[in-house]
Amino acid sequence: MIVLFLTSFFLALVGCVLLIRYARRHARHYGAAMPQRFHIGHVPRVGGVAIFVATGLGWLVAALQTVLGNPLNSAVQPAQVGAWLLLSLPALLGGGYEDLTQRVAVRYRLVLTLLTAALACTLLGLTVPRLGLVWIDGWWAAYPWLGVILAVLAITGLPHAFNIIDGYNGLAASVALVVGLALIHVALQNGDRSLALWLACMCGATLGFLVWNYPLGLIFAGDGGAYFWGVVIAVASIALVQRNPDVSPWFPVLLLIYPVWETVFSIYRKAARGVSPGVADALHIHQLICRRIVRTVFDDDETHKMLMRNNRTTPYLWGFIVLTTVPAVLFWRYSAVLIAFSLLFVVSYVYAYLSIVRFKAQRWVGR
Repeated sequence: MIVLFLTSFFLALVGCVLLIRYARRHARHYGAAMPQRFHIGHVPRVGGVAIFVATGLGWLVAALQTVLGNPLNSAVQPAQVGAWLLLSLPALLGGGYEDLTQRVAVRYRLVLTLLTAALACTLLGLTVPRLGLVWIDGWWAAYPWLGVILAVLAITGLPHAFNIIDGYNGLAASVALVVGLALIHVALQNGDRSLALWLACMCGATLGFLVWNYPLGLIFAGDGGAYFWGVVIAVASIALVQRNPDVSPWFPVLLLIYPVWETVFSIYRKAARGVSPGVADALHIHQLICRRIVRTVFDDDETHKMLMRNNRTTPYLWGFIVLTTVPAVLFWRYSAVLIAFSLLFVVSYVYAYLSIVRFKAQRWVGR
């Protein structure tokens, strides 16, 4: 597994260098007036290509080890690699084309992630078999199509959730890396080595990308990278729960509550203002933290000043990752505890958001 992790890491590391060197021209299409923009200059937004290629090649190496009879591998079959790569393509291509042209409407990208979800459930037989609630699980098992619908919704939505939090250097990548490592830990606890191998390749590629993305901001994952993270993590989370009865379905919920709740809350506040959820704005919590909490860097170079403020924003959000990942990993068996921590996060998020909006958080958080 370490070999696969390092293989994907070095492939992504080298791939990102090539993209940084040769893919700057496309970044000119990304307008300076866009609300999500918080950098100066033309930075390649196609890091997702390096992440996808490095992860895919890692999967192929795992399949090759199986073919050659490596006893340390866990039967990653070439057909499975083909299925994972195929189901990832619609979302990845939609996001990648948006990164290159800025011309793909949100509704079309949503359709493509829906197609990815349908392919995942068809090719891999994915479903959510239970909800971790004794009083409803018997009824839920009687209608298996409900589990398929929930799986489709999860795989469709999570890529967009990762895209929403992909606003500052290292933020979405660090979330994907930590979540992936947590899933690997629980998979290994349950003896699911093959699932851990899939995630190890993604984590290695993500770390290779992160070297260039944080703190230097030399390359961005773009929509393609965010969608790929969302697809792989959603598919792996559902497969983990489906294949291991001891794992509570609320484990991945708590693990991913930050991007998921950011998306739900964003839809709510836009609907409350009569704005379409597909309209981009600059009111996500990471953007508010950057503008209202991160201290201004006194520097004559405006580019360096903006880069420093960008980099100082991400560590504030790492607190969210710690607050969700640690209890999720500790209590991955116990639905009641996981639900309680999920509710605690929601309350904490809303309190923090309102405090920042009302200028009540700056004195103690900004120190």
